[in-house]
Amino acid sequence: MELRQEATGTEGEAQDADAATIAAVLGGDVEAFADLVRRYRDTYARFATRMLGSREDAEDVLQTAFVRAFRNLDRCQNPARFGAWLYQIVVNECLTLATRRAKRERRFLRDEDELARTPARTTRTDVALREEIQHALDRLDPEQREAFILKHVEDLSYDEMAELTGAGVSALKMRVKRACDRLKVLLEGIDDV
Repeated sequence: MELRQEATGTEGEAQDADAATIAAVLGGDVEAFADLVRRYRDTYARFATRMLGSREDAEDVLQTAFVRAFRNLDRCQNPARFGAWLYQIVVNECLTLATRRAKRERRFLRDEDELARTPARTTRTDVALREEIQHALDRLDPEQREAFILKHVEDLSYDEMAELTGAGVSALKMRVKRACDRLKVLLEGIDDV
């Protein structure tokens, strides 16, 4: 199951189209890969942006992920499930970038005592509120952030999430619960949440 896409047609039709496109690419029609990029770009860009908190970083991740997918297309064991295979590449690239970024810079306060001493603002604009929510998402463990986004942003069922991530349903439920609990604490002092 891929992330929910805006395209029309059944999942089976999309899988058949993916398999046919991959066969064409592997048969020498490298231009056909553009169809796969168009099919998955917007959906995975939205996911990567939520995972990383930055549209620019998400664009970098997607570019790298699509290049990796193209170079390794012959390793896609089930072409009809290209979307799930690509999803794993996108997640891995997101995690790699997030790890590199965390080592390189410390943009956010990590000390809970310091955060407690920081006065909360009493009024917020929508932009500031979104930034606070993204800041809280960025502070989640990557597995919890991934599960939260798949469940509450992409609106996938736990079975769909398990199919995409390879994690068990009970593990995913626990990750979502822990993410929600952590977000509740992180967003406690924010107005209008």
